[in-house]
Amino acid sequence: MKFLISMHINPAVLDALTDEERAAIGDGHGRFLEALKESGELILTQALVDPSQAAVVSVRNGQPVVTDGPFLESKEYLGGFYLIDCENKERAIELAAQIPDTAIEGLGVEVRQVMFADGQLEA
Repeated sequence: MKFLISMHINPAVLDALTDEERAAIGDGHGRFLEALKESGELILTQALVDPSQAAVVSVRNGQPVVTDGPFLESKEYLGGFYLIDCENKERAIELAAQIPDTAIEGLGVEVRQVMFADGQLEA
């Protein structure tokens, strides 16, 4: 089963962290990534730039309209994700609990099963 583990960032929370705490998060992600590779459960991981660098695209009267910034006004934004393939939701939650962000109040980690990929419904 495939699951998306998404990490939601609150810039105010990150700004309040010490350099040591930020380094611990980075190191923790490094260890987590290596463990996923070793177990064979990692499909893909990506980190995203700050939403201030995003572009929102919509089409109006047949013409694209592009605006800067995030789509929604929110304190939190999607900072990155891990796409994993594991036995079940319980295992996905077990893995997500190893992400260092889960130990920091104000940062969120969400687990969602992939429903559709590559033209096929997931089992």
